[in-house]
Amino acid sequence: MSATVVKRRVRRGFGLGLVAWLAGIVFFLPIAWMALTSFHSEADAATNPPSFTASLTLDGYREFFGTGGGASPWPALINSTVASLVSTLCVLLLALPAAYALSIRPVKKWTDVLFFFLSTKMLPAVAGLLPVYLFAKNAGMLDNIWLLVILYTSMNLPIAVWMMQSFLAEVPVAIIEAARVDGARLPVILARVVAPISLPGIAATALICFIFSWNELLFARVLTGVVAETAPVFLTGFITSQGLFLAKVCAASLVISLPVLAAGFAAQDKLVQGLSLGAVK
Repeated sequence: MSATVVKRRVRRGFGLGLVAWLAGIVFFLPIAWMALTSFHSEADAATNPPSFTASLTLDGYREFFGTGGGASPWPALINSTVASLVSTLCVLLLALPAAYALSIRPVKKWTDVLFFFLSTKMLPAVAGLLPVYLFAKNAGMLDNIWLLVILYTSMNLPIAVWMMQSFLAEVPVAIIEAARVDGARLPVILARVVAPISLPGIAATALICFIFSWNELLFARVLTGVVAETAPVFLTGFITSQGLFLAKVCAASLVISLPVLAAGFAAQDKLVQGLSLGAVK
C-alpha cells in the first residue's frame, strides 16, 4: 500500500471523526442548555439573550418536587414506571414466540404477515383516539393505569415483532434442532436457547419499547385524569394560562428524562450489539 493511499485514508478517517464529533455536539447542546436553564431562577431563565453567568439555584427542582406547596410528581412518575415496565414485559412475552414463528419456523407468506404488523403503525394515533375513549368509558376503565398498559402493549407489539424477527433470524438453526432432539419443548427452547443467544436484540427491543411507552402523551392525556396521570401529562401542567415557567419546565424535563437516559446507559452495550446484529456476516 502506497504512502499516498495511507495518507488519504488517514485524512478521510479524521474528517469522518470530526463530522461525528460535530454532530454529537449539535445533538448534545439542547440537552446541556436545558440542564443549565434548570439551575437558573425564573427571572434569569427568561432573559433574552440568555445569561451564561447567572447565579445557580435549585428552586426549579424544589418546585417540581412539590416542596413549595405544589403537586407531588411521585404518583405520575410511579404510574409511568409501572405502565412502561409492565407493557414492555408483556410485549417481550408476546413478541418472542411470534418472531420465532416468523423467522426460525417461518409460516407461509411470512413477509405478508410482517407487512401487516408494520401497517398497523401507519394509522395516525389520533384516528383511533375516539374509539378507544368510547370503549374505555363504556368499560369503566378511564383514568386506569392498566388501560395504558394494554394500549402500550398493543402499540409497541408490531414494531417489537418486526425487530425481533430480524434478530432471531440470526440464531443458528442447528442449535435449536439439537435441543429438539434432546427432548426440549418449545417453551424451553425459547427460554434457554433462543433468548440467551438473541439477548442483545431483545435488550434493544425492550429499550425502544420502554422509551416509546415512557414518552407517550396523547392517549395518556385524554384517557387519564388524576389517578393514572403519567409523567409527560404531569409535565404539561407546568404550561398554564399564567405563562411558561421555563426553569421549572427544564428541571421537570430533565428529571423525567433521567429514567430513559439511565436505561439507555445501562443497556448501551446490548443496544449496540442488538442494533448491529446481522450487519456483518
